[in-house]
Amino acid sequence: MSEKTRLLIIDDDPDFVEGIKSILVKADYKVDVAYNPEDGLNSLKADPPDLLLLDIMMGRGAEGIMIARKLSRDESLREIPVLILTGIREQMAFLFPGEPVHPRFVPVDELIEKPVEPDFLLERVDALLKAAEKRRAESS
Repeated sequence: MSEKTRLLIIDDDPDFVEGIKSILVKADYKVDVAYNPEDGLNSLKADPPDLLLLDIMMGRGAEGIMIARKLSRDESLREIPVLILTGIREQMAFLFPGEPVHPRFVPVDELIEKPVEPDFLLERVDALLKAAEKRRAESS
């Protein structure tokens, strides 16, 4: 992907964010960060990214789910691919399928459990960006 491809990470764990950000920056992505849901939503609305990497558990609870649902209801933001990076699967014993999360649970393109291997992260980010590009081309 080109350097112009902009990603936004919304996660309240600064150590995790720095690790993920360094992987993505090394792969020539431009990476912006918001450490709380409010700043994340403001950033999304001010300058929508090409892809959102989103944590579920932030602030007062599962605020990442609220962000994903808000995106799906906003025409100007709903086309942004959403990759959830979370430890919720183990912590909460949710049984998500190995495919994208069921749309009635939370509207995202994919869920990856933390910690994530760098190569796998880059593979999934690239695949989601290509799928979004293909959808845009087909709708034009």
